[in-house]
Amino acid sequence: MSNGLARSSVRFRPASFAGTFIALFFGAAVIMACGTLLQTGLTASVPPVRYADTPVVVAADPTVSITRKVGEDTEAVEQSLPERARVDAALAGRIAAAPGVAAARPDTAFPIAPGQATPGLTGRAIASLGIAGGADRLTEGRAPGAGEVVLDTATARAAHLAPGASITLTAPGGTGSYRISGLAAPQQAGPTAWFADTAAGQLSGHPGRVDAIAVQPREGVDRKALADQVRQAVGGEAEVLTGDARGGVEQPALVESRTMLTALGGSFGGVATMTAVFVVMSTVALATGQRAREFALLRAIGATPRQIRRTIATEAMLVAPVAGALGILPGLALARWWFGELSSRGAVPPSVALSVGPVPMLAAVGGCTLAALGAGFLAARRPSRMRPSQALGEAAVEAGRPGKVRTVLGLVAIAGAVALAGLAAGLDGANAANTALGVVMCFLLAVGLLGPWVAGIASRVLGAPLRAGAGAPGSLAADNTRANARRLASAITPIIMVTAFCGTLLFMQSTITHATGEQVRSGITADHVISSTGPGLAAATADQAGRVPGVDAAVGVLRTAAVYQDGSMLSQATALGVAGDPAKLPRVLDLGVKSGALADLGRSADTVALDAGLADALGVKIGEGVPLWLGDGAKVRPTLVATYERGLGFGQVLLPRAAVAAHVTAAYDSQVLVADAAGADRAAVAAKLAGLPGAAVTDRAGFAAQSDHQQEIGAWANTVMAGVLGGFAAVTAANTLVMMVLDRRREVALLRLAGTTRRQVRGMMRWEALLVAATGLLVGGVIAWITLVPITRGIARTAPHIPVGTALPLAAGAVLLCVAATGLPARALLRARPVEAGGGRQ
Repeated sequence: MSNGLARSSVRFRPASFAGTFIALFFGAAVIMACGTLLQTGLTASVPPVRYADTPVVVAADPTVSITRKVGEDTEAVEQSLPERARVDAALAGRIAAAPGVAAARPDTAFPIAPGQATPGLTGRAIASLGIAGGADRLTEGRAPGAGEVVLDTATARAAHLAPGASITLTAPGGTGSYRISGLAAPQQAGPTAWFADTAAGQLSGHPGRVDAIAVQPREGVDRKALADQVRQAVGGEAEVLTGDARGGVEQPALVESRTMLTALGGSFGGVATMTAVFVVMSTVALATGQRAREFALLRAIGATPRQIRRTIATEAMLVAPVAGALGILPGLALARWWFGELSSRGAVPPSVALSVGPVPMLAAVGGCTLAALGAGFLAARRPSRMRPSQALGEAAVEAGRPGKVRTVLGLVAIAGAVALAGLAAGLDGANAANTALGVVMCFLLAVGLLGPWVAGIASRVLGAPLRAGAGAPGSLAADNTRANARRLASAITPIIMVTAFCGTLLFMQSTITHATGEQVRSGITADHVISSTGPGLAAATADQAGRVPGVDAAVGVLRTAAVYQDGSMLSQATALGVAGDPAKLPRVLDLGVKSGALADLGRSADTVALDAGLADALGVKIGEGVPLWLGDGAKVRPTLVATYERGLGFGQVLLPRAAVAAHVTAAYDSQVLVADAAGADRAAVAAKLAGLPGAAVTDRAGFAAQSDHQQEIGAWANTVMAGVLGGFAAVTAANTLVMMVLDRRREVALLRLAGTTRRQVRGMMRWEALLVAATGLLVGGVIAWITLVPITRGIARTAPHIPVGTALPLAAGAVLLCVAATGLPARALLRARPVEAGGGRQ
């Protein structure tokens, strides 16, 4: 009987299931997209190219890890390193001594700035020639000695250079003139220059440290035996990699990309999945509640509670898998677009491919099916438990206030949201953003549980002005919303969701961007900013700029990042390596010093200045050691000499350049900040500075523009998240409103038979839509504000910044959505004559 009823309901009343189908379809698409990104992050790899003929590669661990106690067990917490980690070059000798090793060749790469005759080159040690295969060899001349270099033939011919010619090259470790001693085969990786091993170590900026060690076996030694021998020789000081893991050494950005994709697909995907389940359950519950009369009739003619529940379950199994399966392709298209945008912005290496597998598909279909089943059972619980003699009477009247259990759970959800908001106030940007979504979810859960209370209050507060100033349509709208609080709550909740999600994500980003811009504009006191036309500025640029006539101070800035431990978590902090006299730093940067003195920075290499918020989070004071990991994973404990306020705009950590130069991927300065001497001609000084090698001179606005560009990926990611969640919630809101209007055939017919005109009915619907929009915007705005205030004060130490140009379109969109989703189906209902509308199928 139950299966037959379910099939008949779906077959003969398809409109009743259209709203449920749409919610399931879009829910599956969102889950599929996030699941695909998560799977890509977990499985992403790149095939080795340079190391394709090298069976074993030794490299440093590209992460920092700590252990934390979870109950009686411990687990590892990892954080990807912002710079390339390197191994001790002396390891090559220990590895070469293993019996199965034929050769262990250190390999390192560093960028060389473009010159007058050459493009940007990759510098390497001559010992690494041949690692890329048999074609990787000298074709002319000999290996370089001191003061010599080998170029690839393609680069040499393009520059009209031959062995014996001289060339000037600038590397992270310095600038020099080199005689070309030979030529090598063209490189698949692009223009390359090889130096003597000792010279390459100095030019790379990190002598004694190499990117990797390529290990070749002796005749008859297989890969597994070779890897075991190398592990024994290394003794845990580095990672021993085989297979596709070798490709990750060639692409050090892969680790950070995997972390980013995993976080995006996991944390945001988890919130998106919870949202999808929340929406699906809400829509299924609404659709089931709209059929209360049908279930009441079935109970009245003898249907058992078990048959009612089985009918609901069968309907879910008929609709949910189909909707979920159809949502897979749109979800995959969304994931491909998302992944492509990340790749085009440099957040994912181009050699990484999107991983498409069955697990996200099963999660999308299974999650939506389980959500539909759970929602159906919950919605059918009340009508299935009623006695047959009471069923019809109960179905004719809307249920009263939420029960005690539901009310208590709603209050608990509010308390949880407030607690999470307080926790987020002490976290850094990315972790705070992830926690913010959890805060919003807790508030939305509370709204879902306490919706009738919210709707009842809104109908009383906003209904009074409608009765007073909107005539008969306004009075009808006020009475309807007050008498049908549960129905109103179903309409308000999706609008609250749109407002809360979009408001939180968009205004969090706008606040950070605004605060960063304000700090940069207030903190830059330099007259000129020298930027690079290549990979960066040579370390000597600041000294050269300081000797230009008319210059009072020139400070080089090397941008990097550091890792710190905050409780049981690891986080990254932006860092600056500062060159030059620290006493002159205030001439070019006003960081808003709170305690200590920046003049003490650099008096020894073991000093640091911190943003005041970070210092408070770490619990360190002036004169105490600050535990940090530098960009390549080197653990240090410099002494804190100053704290300052403008870390968001410039960097949370300030270190002497000498302390970080050997721990970055390429030790080029990002900018040199220059202050003119009193009375100097600014234009004349700028012209002289522009003559420095590789220099492009701008003013303070140029620094601010570059600083803003660095936030582009984060801002874009937040906007996309707002678009995905907000768009999904908007579709759900429209879907819910349409379902509710179409379910009011009897009500509209009764109003028409009582003499209400079409215009008055449309006016009533319009005022109800405006009331729904106003309530949703107000409650959603309050949720967003409560979420944002502690987080923005923790991150930027400021109140939320809400641009009118963003807030007004968001509010206008919510209003238009409500009006359109209510008005269009209302017009369809009004086309029928009153008698036909009242007697139509329910």
